Amino acid sequence: MIKKILILAGGFSKEREISLKTAGAVSKVLKKNNYITKIIEPDGNFITNLKKFKPSVVFNALHGRYGEDGYIQTILEKEKIKYTHSGVISSSLAIDKVLSKKLFIQNNILTPKYLLLNFKNKINKNELIKRINNKLGFPVVIKPINEGSSVGVFICNKKNLFKKIFYLRDNKEIIIERYIPGKEIQAAIMGNKKLGAIELKPKRKFYDYKAKYDANAKTEHIMPAEISKANYLKVMNISLKAHKLLKCKGTTRSDFRFYKNKFYLLELNTQPGMTSLSLVPEIAKFNNISFFNLIKWMISDASIRR
Repeated sequence: MIKKILILAGGFSKEREISLKTAGAVSKVLKKNNYITKIIEPDGNFITNLKKFKPSVVFNALHGRYGEDGYIQTILEKEKIKYTHSGVISSSLAIDKVLSKKLFIQNNILTPKYLLLNFKNKINKNELIKRINNKLGFPVVIKPINEGSSVGVFICNKKNLFKKIFYLRDNKEIIIERYIPGKEIQAAIMGNKKLGAIELKPKRKFYDYKAKYDANAKTEHIMPAEISKANYLKVMNISLKAHKLLKCKGTTRSDFRFYKNKFYLLELNTQPGMTSLSLVPEIAKFNNISFFNLIKWMISDASIRR
């Protein structure tokens, strides 16, 4: 039976461009293997187009807000259509860096200490510096609570903190997090299988948006990560624990910093990218899982109730 796969892509988040690249790569490999595919936007005509196409499965290639936060998942469940990746609650928990951090802390998963800054309140610069010094120390990382792909992430010292905070003023609230130096390790889970962990050595200050998606950034990928066997097993166990804790489905990628023999979980991504530079396909390939077989598995794993 030839399957019809509707690929949701684009959207309204700041990760739109990456979503379209993911969709293009997925569509290309499926068409090559005799699947019928259609890429559509989650716009006002989305439901009409969905019903008209009558897909076997919706492959959710959206990233960020409205695509990765439970919003589109709610619509797909209401329409009783099989879809890929995590469900409503898991998606909404994982994209919210504060809620997920609280769950990680409650379940003994190490994550960097943090403060919240609400833009509704007037910012007292001296008071904020004092709070940061007392709880976190400098440097710190500032970022939106619910964006992915390192969108709006800045490493700050006392001198540039308020300049960078100003860039994020269109958010209601941001997170200020203790900066953890050390190795950049990212681990992938496929279903309940520990797929593998990769180490990244960015030429840039950290693994930011450009380091992730621009080939010219020349980020070095080391697969498997250059850590001891015991630590490799440890980071994979933490990743699986976090995946299960948030009740995730499909593939997830957890981002860590490894410092002084400890793994700090920065965040868990429920919809990792599937572009030519994406990490989950690279980790899968190392495990002799081709890009097509990875996508095929994600489609076979799709369901209505996630």
